[in-house]
Amino acid sequence: MANNDMNNASVAIQTSIISPIVANNNENETSVPIEETPNISQQQQSSSPSGGAGNEDEGEGENAGRDQWANSIEFVLSCIAMSVGLGNVWRFPFVALENGGGAFLIPYILVLMIIGKPLYYMELIMGQFCSAGTVRVWGMVPAFRGVGYGQAFASWCVVTYYMSLMALTVYYFFASFSSVLPWSMCGDWSSTTCVDSTTNRTVLEEAVGVNATNLTSAAEEYFTRYVLNLDPKGLDNGLGLPEWRLTLCLLLSWIILFIVLAKGVQSSGKAAYFTALFPYFVLITMLIKGATLPGALQGVLYFIKPRWGKLLEPGVWYAAVDQSFFSLSVGFGTIIMYSSFNPFRQNVYRDATIISITDTLTSLLAGFTTFCILGHLADQLGVKVEDVVKGGGTSLAFVSYPDVLARFDVVPQLFAVMFFLMLFTLGVGSATALTGCIITIIRDELPHIKKWLVTLVVCGVSFFLGLFYITPQGQFILALVDYYGGGFIIFILTVLEVIAVQWVYGVQKFCRDIEFMLNRKTPWYTMFSWAFIMPVLLGIIFIYSRVIAKPFKAGSYEYSPGVIGFGISLAVFACMLVPIFFIVEVYKRRNTEPTFLDAVKKTFVPASDWCPKDPVLRQEYLNFLASQNSNVELEGIDNPMPPVASVNDISSMEKGASPHSDNS
Repeated sequence: MANNDMNNASVAIQTSIISPIVANNNENETSVPIEETPNISQQQQSSSPSGGAGNEDEGEGENAGRDQWANSIEFVLSCIAMSVGLGNVWRFPFVALENGGGAFLIPYILVLMIIGKPLYYMELIMGQFCSAGTVRVWGMVPAFRGVGYGQAFASWCVVTYYMSLMALTVYYFFASFSSVLPWSMCGDWSSTTCVDSTTNRTVLEEAVGVNATNLTSAAEEYFTRYVLNLDPKGLDNGLGLPEWRLTLCLLLSWIILFIVLAKGVQSSGKAAYFTALFPYFVLITMLIKGATLPGALQGVLYFIKPRWGKLLEPGVWYAAVDQSFFSLSVGFGTIIMYSSFNPFRQNVYRDATIISITDTLTSLLAGFTTFCILGHLADQLGVKVEDVVKGGGTSLAFVSYPDVLARFDVVPQLFAVMFFLMLFTLGVGSATALTGCIITIIRDELPHIKKWLVTLVVCGVSFFLGLFYITPQGQFILALVDYYGGGFIIFILTVLEVIAVQWVYGVQKFCRDIEFMLNRKTPWYTMFSWAFIMPVLLGIIFIYSRVIAKPFKAGSYEYSPGVIGFGISLAVFACMLVPIFFIVEVYKRRNTEPTFLDAVKKTFVPASDWCPKDPVLRQEYLNFLASQNSNVELEGIDNPMPPVASVNDISSMEKGASPHSDNS
């Protein structure tokens, strides 16, 4: 476990069961009959120690406890590895550039403070309070359980194509060991307009009379014509077969991810030391190298030059929310999943602050590094910076960066190996969280199945789904699934999540739970952000994004109506999971409630599993609910409650013993 003091006090309870307790769910009710806390000294008969990682089989089966992080550092590093991903390197610099340059930092930081960090903190609290994954956490408001399933569906959509991008980094990683970087020279795969890395485009334009804008670099043609074998007609020619080299790279990527995930947080936590820290080593190395290159200053100045007039455009503020939102990975259920493996009193307020600030600083670091490189590329080609800035995404990672790496005078292979290894580790950090979210949902529902077997099945199925993305038309499918399967539907689900937590369950109840768990009062501005700013602003942003939305295209390629219909069906399916599982929850209660209306109302009342899973902490929680009228002052976050005797094996608890249900 992450909390050693709690581990030393942990014991198992075999025979004692907390008696059912009636607790009114009314927010104004403050008097709750409380049973006496079980005598811990009489309950030490059947436990095996639970002091840390344990072995692979520990935590398996119906009567097993939930895994926990080995220490709080692994949790924070895993969250950093999840949040700091490919988007920080190849998306943020160009979002900032297109929306005011240096001036973009003002709306970005403001949005981070009023939406990004509070939402991250809220999701950390949700998972840690009840030690449950993305679906089980909705014992808080069972009517919204479909939100968890929708987020899991979106996560699966994203991770299947995310791994195909990692397969590309694996391919380039191995290609970087060549004596001559293969994308530095035009080959038999290139067109007549191909220009290798040693050619100055301006000189060539003057010599042969060809407009430089009509020329393509060897790096670009290597990527599109040789690696991807991209079909310019897109899906009009059908899917085609997966490219065999990329298939092997995709398989290797999934094998590595399986190894990371096979033992749950005990293995992924150890991997986080590398996946979270190594990218910083490479980024700092690349920044130092880039800053010494000719033209680097020109690129940085182009990046940070403020355009203050942009701040008056609504689109800039939308871009700030969009970048903050997806950079932190909120709304996918991964944060809830990670925090569910925390000790109950982990200081997640501190963790949310550390992670959100680290994510922002990493984006800035990547921005300076990227534009040092692009400034040098412009200097080498004899053109302006804006002429080499073609946008982020794969064009930056697999065209612009490789093109510059090929021009390095000293061991370009070393820098290429480091760069693509960095991209892969960034991808592993995010993919671990996305895949782990799905695995946790299955394990929460089917705890008797061994975690390595669940992991193997999920990785295996995801590998076969990923084959669609490495066909000649794969990039067109990727763009479609990214937009409809993992894009704006997260906005919808997150708005529903905030409404369910802060309006249906209630912001005061939520802050009450935080007070018990962290011994910390929630500031009024955080409550105001949760209850009003976030749901209203996210709703407005979503509506605005739909109003300004243009027909979806991938570059110049226009999708057929049938393909667009398929993409829309992905989004509709994810959203329809919310009403579907609302009906399921009502159906479950149809025989226990006198009327259908009562069954519906019951779905909006917290279930028995929304409470601390540890029986001792659960009893303390009930005592806390009964003492809400007391005038005891909290001592603050730096003086948390003392550790209590706790247990991990709660399978013997009566699920009816709920502090929320008046039928318990």
